[in-house]
Parts: sequence; structure tokens; C-alpha cells
Amino acid sequence: MPELPEVEVVRRGLDRWTTGRTIAAAEVLHPRSVRRHEAGPADFAGRLAGRTVLSPRRRGKYMWLPLRADAEDEPGEALLAHLGMSGQLLVGKPDREREKHLRVRMVFDDDGHDLRFVDQRTFGHLMVADLVPDAFAAGALVPEPIVHIAADPLEDAFDADAFYGALRRRKTGIKRALLDQSLISGVGNIYADEALWRARLHWARPTETMTRAEAVRVLEAAREVMGAALAVGGTSFDSLYVDVDGESGYFERSLEAYGRRDEPCRRCGTPIRRDEFMNRSSYSCPVCQPKPRRARY
Repeated sequence: MPELPEVEVVRRGLDRWTTGRTIAAAEVLHPRSVRRHEAGPADFAGRLAGRTVLSPRRRGKYMWLPLRADAEDEPGEALLAHLGMSGQLLVGKPDREREKHLRVRMVFDDDGHDLRFVDQRTFGHLMVADLVPDAFAAGALVPEPIVHIAADPLEDAFDADAFYGALRRRKTGIKRALLDQSLISGVGNIYADEALWRARLHWARPTETMTRAEAVRVLEAAREVMGAALAVGGTSFDSLYVDVDGESGYFERSLEAYGRRDEPCRRCGTPIRRDEFMNRSSYSCPVCQPKPRRARY
């Protein structure tokens, strides 16, 4: 599933291609892709027609395109998107061939490049949602369905002190905490493993035993690795994650832990270990990231 860097790459591409443009019409080709829009596909399309797109925003793995409000005193609405496992938001010439898994298409009143939501597995979704005050950033607005999601570590609104306090109270493993979107958003399986490798902490380290310095080290590592991934377009293991121009990211080549089972740790040479974790995998170095005596799984 695309994580923060991959979603941010798409957001930046949408900013370049959609900001300031007005949607002429929206076409829903598969109702499952707008299943979270409770009023249905026709209402979804109707609420987009004639709306001008403002600069796209992101929180964690969600992104949204604010829609210009009809009146200055109205909070407005936004087109909220979650890519799921295979969702793609693609921009291109409107007369190009339709993709096999095209689910939603939006055309603009300037007859320029259109915007398409392509999703092979249909786990992703789009919806039009009301904007409400942000619980984490004063004066900001977020789509109502994600108001409970915590700020991500690349946001100015992220509170490192509150994060550390929550870690100490949670009594869980540090990787579980990093994947908890109510505590810190945008970090998934890949970047959790990469941040913990950089911070030299085992994924099962009990959060209640962590020092403030260790928590800061994890946060700094998460920011560093996600910043490095952003610089090369994110991580693409297959053709399902691409940017708005259909291009893949290249950070897979720079991964230090994730997916490198039995390959030598680039820091000490010890083979990377794979453990089962929440029906997924965790990758770590047995020497650089020693297992704690009292682990939390």
C-alpha cells in the first residue's frame, strides 16, 4: 500500500496539473470506487461538476483536493482520495485510450488534460466530503472522515512531545505504535522497518521503556527515510504504484531492511532477519537491532 512518500509524490503532481482548474464533468465507471460517498455515484458526479480545484493537501496516506466554496463564510468541501493497494490518479490527454481498470474520470472546462482514477483491486476510494476544523492545526480544515487521523511527521502540526507521551502510555511494541494512524499517520510497513533500522531499535521494543532520546531518534529516522524516498519518487515494487504521469519511484534500490531477508546488513554485514508481524513481515538486523528481553509483539 502506498505510504506517505508515495502519496505526497502524487499530491505534488496533482498540484501541478489541477490547481485552479474547473471540473466540467465527472464520470463514475465502477460504483465501488465511490462506495464511501454514501449518496451514491450520481451525487458524487453532481457535486464535482462546475467546481474549481484548489491546491491539493495531504495527511498521512490520504490526500484531498479542496473545492472552492460558493460563499466566503462556508467551510467548503473536498474531493478526498485514498489509493488503497493499487489506486492511481493519472493525468493525461483526454483522448488517450481508456485504461483497463479505469474507475472514475474527471474532465475540465479548459479541454486540457483529464484526471483519472485507475484501481485494479478497487480497495481505494474517492468521495466528496465536508471540510471541518483540524484538531491538530489551528485554523486549518480537513475532510470530516479523517478528522481523527493524527498529523504526520512531515507536518508542522506534528507534536513530538505529545507523540512521546502517547508512546509511554500505550504499552505496545514500537512498530505497532508507528502503524497506529491515530498516533502518527503516514507510516506503513516499509518505512517503519526502515526508520527502526536507522534508529537501531527492534520492532518489538516496548514503548513504555523508551527514552525521550530514543523517541526523537525514531522520529528523525522516519523523517529522513521518507524525505529520501520523496526525492526519488517513492517506492515501487510493481506497476501498481506510479505518479500522476505514470512513472515509478526508485527508492526500492535504497532500502536497508525491508524485503532484504538473508541479505547482509549494510552496516555490520549480518544477514537481515524476517519475522512474522500482524499477518505481514518485519525486517531487522539481529546485531544492530537486538531483540529486547521483554518484547511486545
